[in-house]
Amino acid sequence: MKMKIKLSLLTLIMLMISNFSSMAQQQAEIEKANKAYMAGFYENSITIYEKILAGEVASPELYYNLGNAYFKTNDLPSAILNYERALKYKPGDEDILYNLGVANSKIVDKIDVLPELFYVRWWKELKLWLPPDGWATALIGLFSFLFVLAATFFLSRSVTTRKVIFATGLFVLLAFIISGLIAWQTYTASKQQNSAIVFTPTLPVKSSPDESSIDLFVIHEGLKVKILDKLGDWNEIRISNGSKGWVKSENLKTV
Repeated sequence: MKMKIKLSLLTLIMLMISNFSSMAQQQAEIEKANKAYMAGFYENSITIYEKILAGEVASPELYYNLGNAYFKTNDLPSAILNYERALKYKPGDEDILYNLGVANSKIVDKIDVLPELFYVRWWKELKLWLPPDGWATALIGLFSFLFVLAATFFLSRSVTTRKVIFATGLFVLLAFIISGLIAWQTYTASKQQNSAIVFTPTLPVKSSPDESSIDLFVIHEGLKVKILDKLGDWNEIRISNGSKGWVKSENLKTV
């Protein structure tokens, strides 16, 4: 028994050392990429950032820096793609939104966005009050507070105190439900790949998933589209003005 415990502890220590070593190596690579970027060697920094991200180490900062490097090389579709990926981790970040806006201003397509209903707009603005992890933390905090309020309610003998706790509990319960919905939606959105960036200079959008079908309209590289459906090598897409059609999957890269 003692031998097994020692082996288990040794294994745990070795894993911790391995993880620390891996983290140190990743940090060294990030610093190397940052230095290459600051020195103006943008292609080198892109290669290093892409290598880090290929190792399943993702963060909004890495995607943001990679987007900046691509922007410096005038690769707008890749810059926009990485800014959009950064936003999935950190929605509402001012720096990311600003650089994304600058990059979008340089692409060919300038498409009007369909107006949103007021409550949809309010809900989106509410979701930006906290980062994705912040809503999960708020959910845990509110649940703990509800537990404390419930315990205090049942232990209290004062009618007035119970009334105050009950009213407070209803408010906290509502906040808990809203936080839960936002946390779930944010998590789901971060895992979904239902939006993409066009990577073909000029792309005809078809009426059906068939090369011989009618061209409905034309879009250009750098444009963000929403993926509605997939059929073989084809994706049904929708652009921000509501127009829909089919394009080959090879022309898109998912966010």
